[in-house]
Amino acid sequence: MNGVRHFLLALQFFTRVPVTGPLAGWVGFSPAMLRASAAHFPGIGWLVGAVGAGVFVGAQAGLPGLGGAVAAAVLSTAATVWMTGAFHEDGLADVADGLGGSADRARALEIMKDSRIGAFGAIALVLALGLKAALLAVLAGQGPACVAAALVGAHVLSRLAPLFLIRWLPYVGDQGAASKAKPLADAIGGGALLVGIAWSVPAAALLLWVMGALHGGMALLLGALATVCVARLLQRRLQGFTGDGLGATQQVCELALYLALAWRA
Repeated sequence: MNGVRHFLLALQFFTRVPVTGPLAGWVGFSPAMLRASAAHFPGIGWLVGAVGAGVFVGAQAGLPGLGGAVAAAVLSTAATVWMTGAFHEDGLADVADGLGGSADRARALEIMKDSRIGAFGAIALVLALGLKAALLAVLAGQGPACVAAALVGAHVLSRLAPLFLIRWLPYVGDQGAASKAKPLADAIGGGALLVGIAWSVPAAALLLWVMGALHGGMALLLGALATVCVARLLQRRLQGFTGDGLGATQQVCELALYLALAWRA
């Protein structure tokens, strides 16, 4: 039953899905539980991806042509952003502001704590959301099954990527009680990482089956490469990860997966 409680806590923390009343009381909360819930990040991706896929396929069914595909992509992206409360997009914007705003590590970390969005963050958000919608519109040309598989697969696998950062990089964010990622400061165990991988293996298999071994394999490779690149950047510039860095990793990995899946040589 602890696994169910940890999943529901992850659902409560990383989405707008209400876990309230007696259910919230049964789930409970502690920093240790939140740390354990990290294993279920990819499981949250199944729900978010399914919502995005449902909105996309439903919208495209009534909106024909290229314009319809673009509109469906925008609506699908909006649905996933709303469902997660822009949690990961906020992390991407903060990382872009921090790393773009100063070459000094301490100053970059200070900028990332600022709730106001700067020029680098705004540019990163516009480019990321625009690219996401454009790539989904391209994928629409391959049929509803392909775009649905891409959405589900990308949302699951991109939420596995941050677990590797938590596992192998030190936490360098705000150590104050208000820090959202403070409970994740201690590296997750190998067992938790295996749980995350178990959530993700069916998503990888789905991509390989629906998209084909070539493009599915390319997507997995590019997603892994994107994760390594973000990890190396955070290690070089910040000497570790922050909560915002985890969100940025998810976003970059998701975009990398869409790019590989949409690419046609």
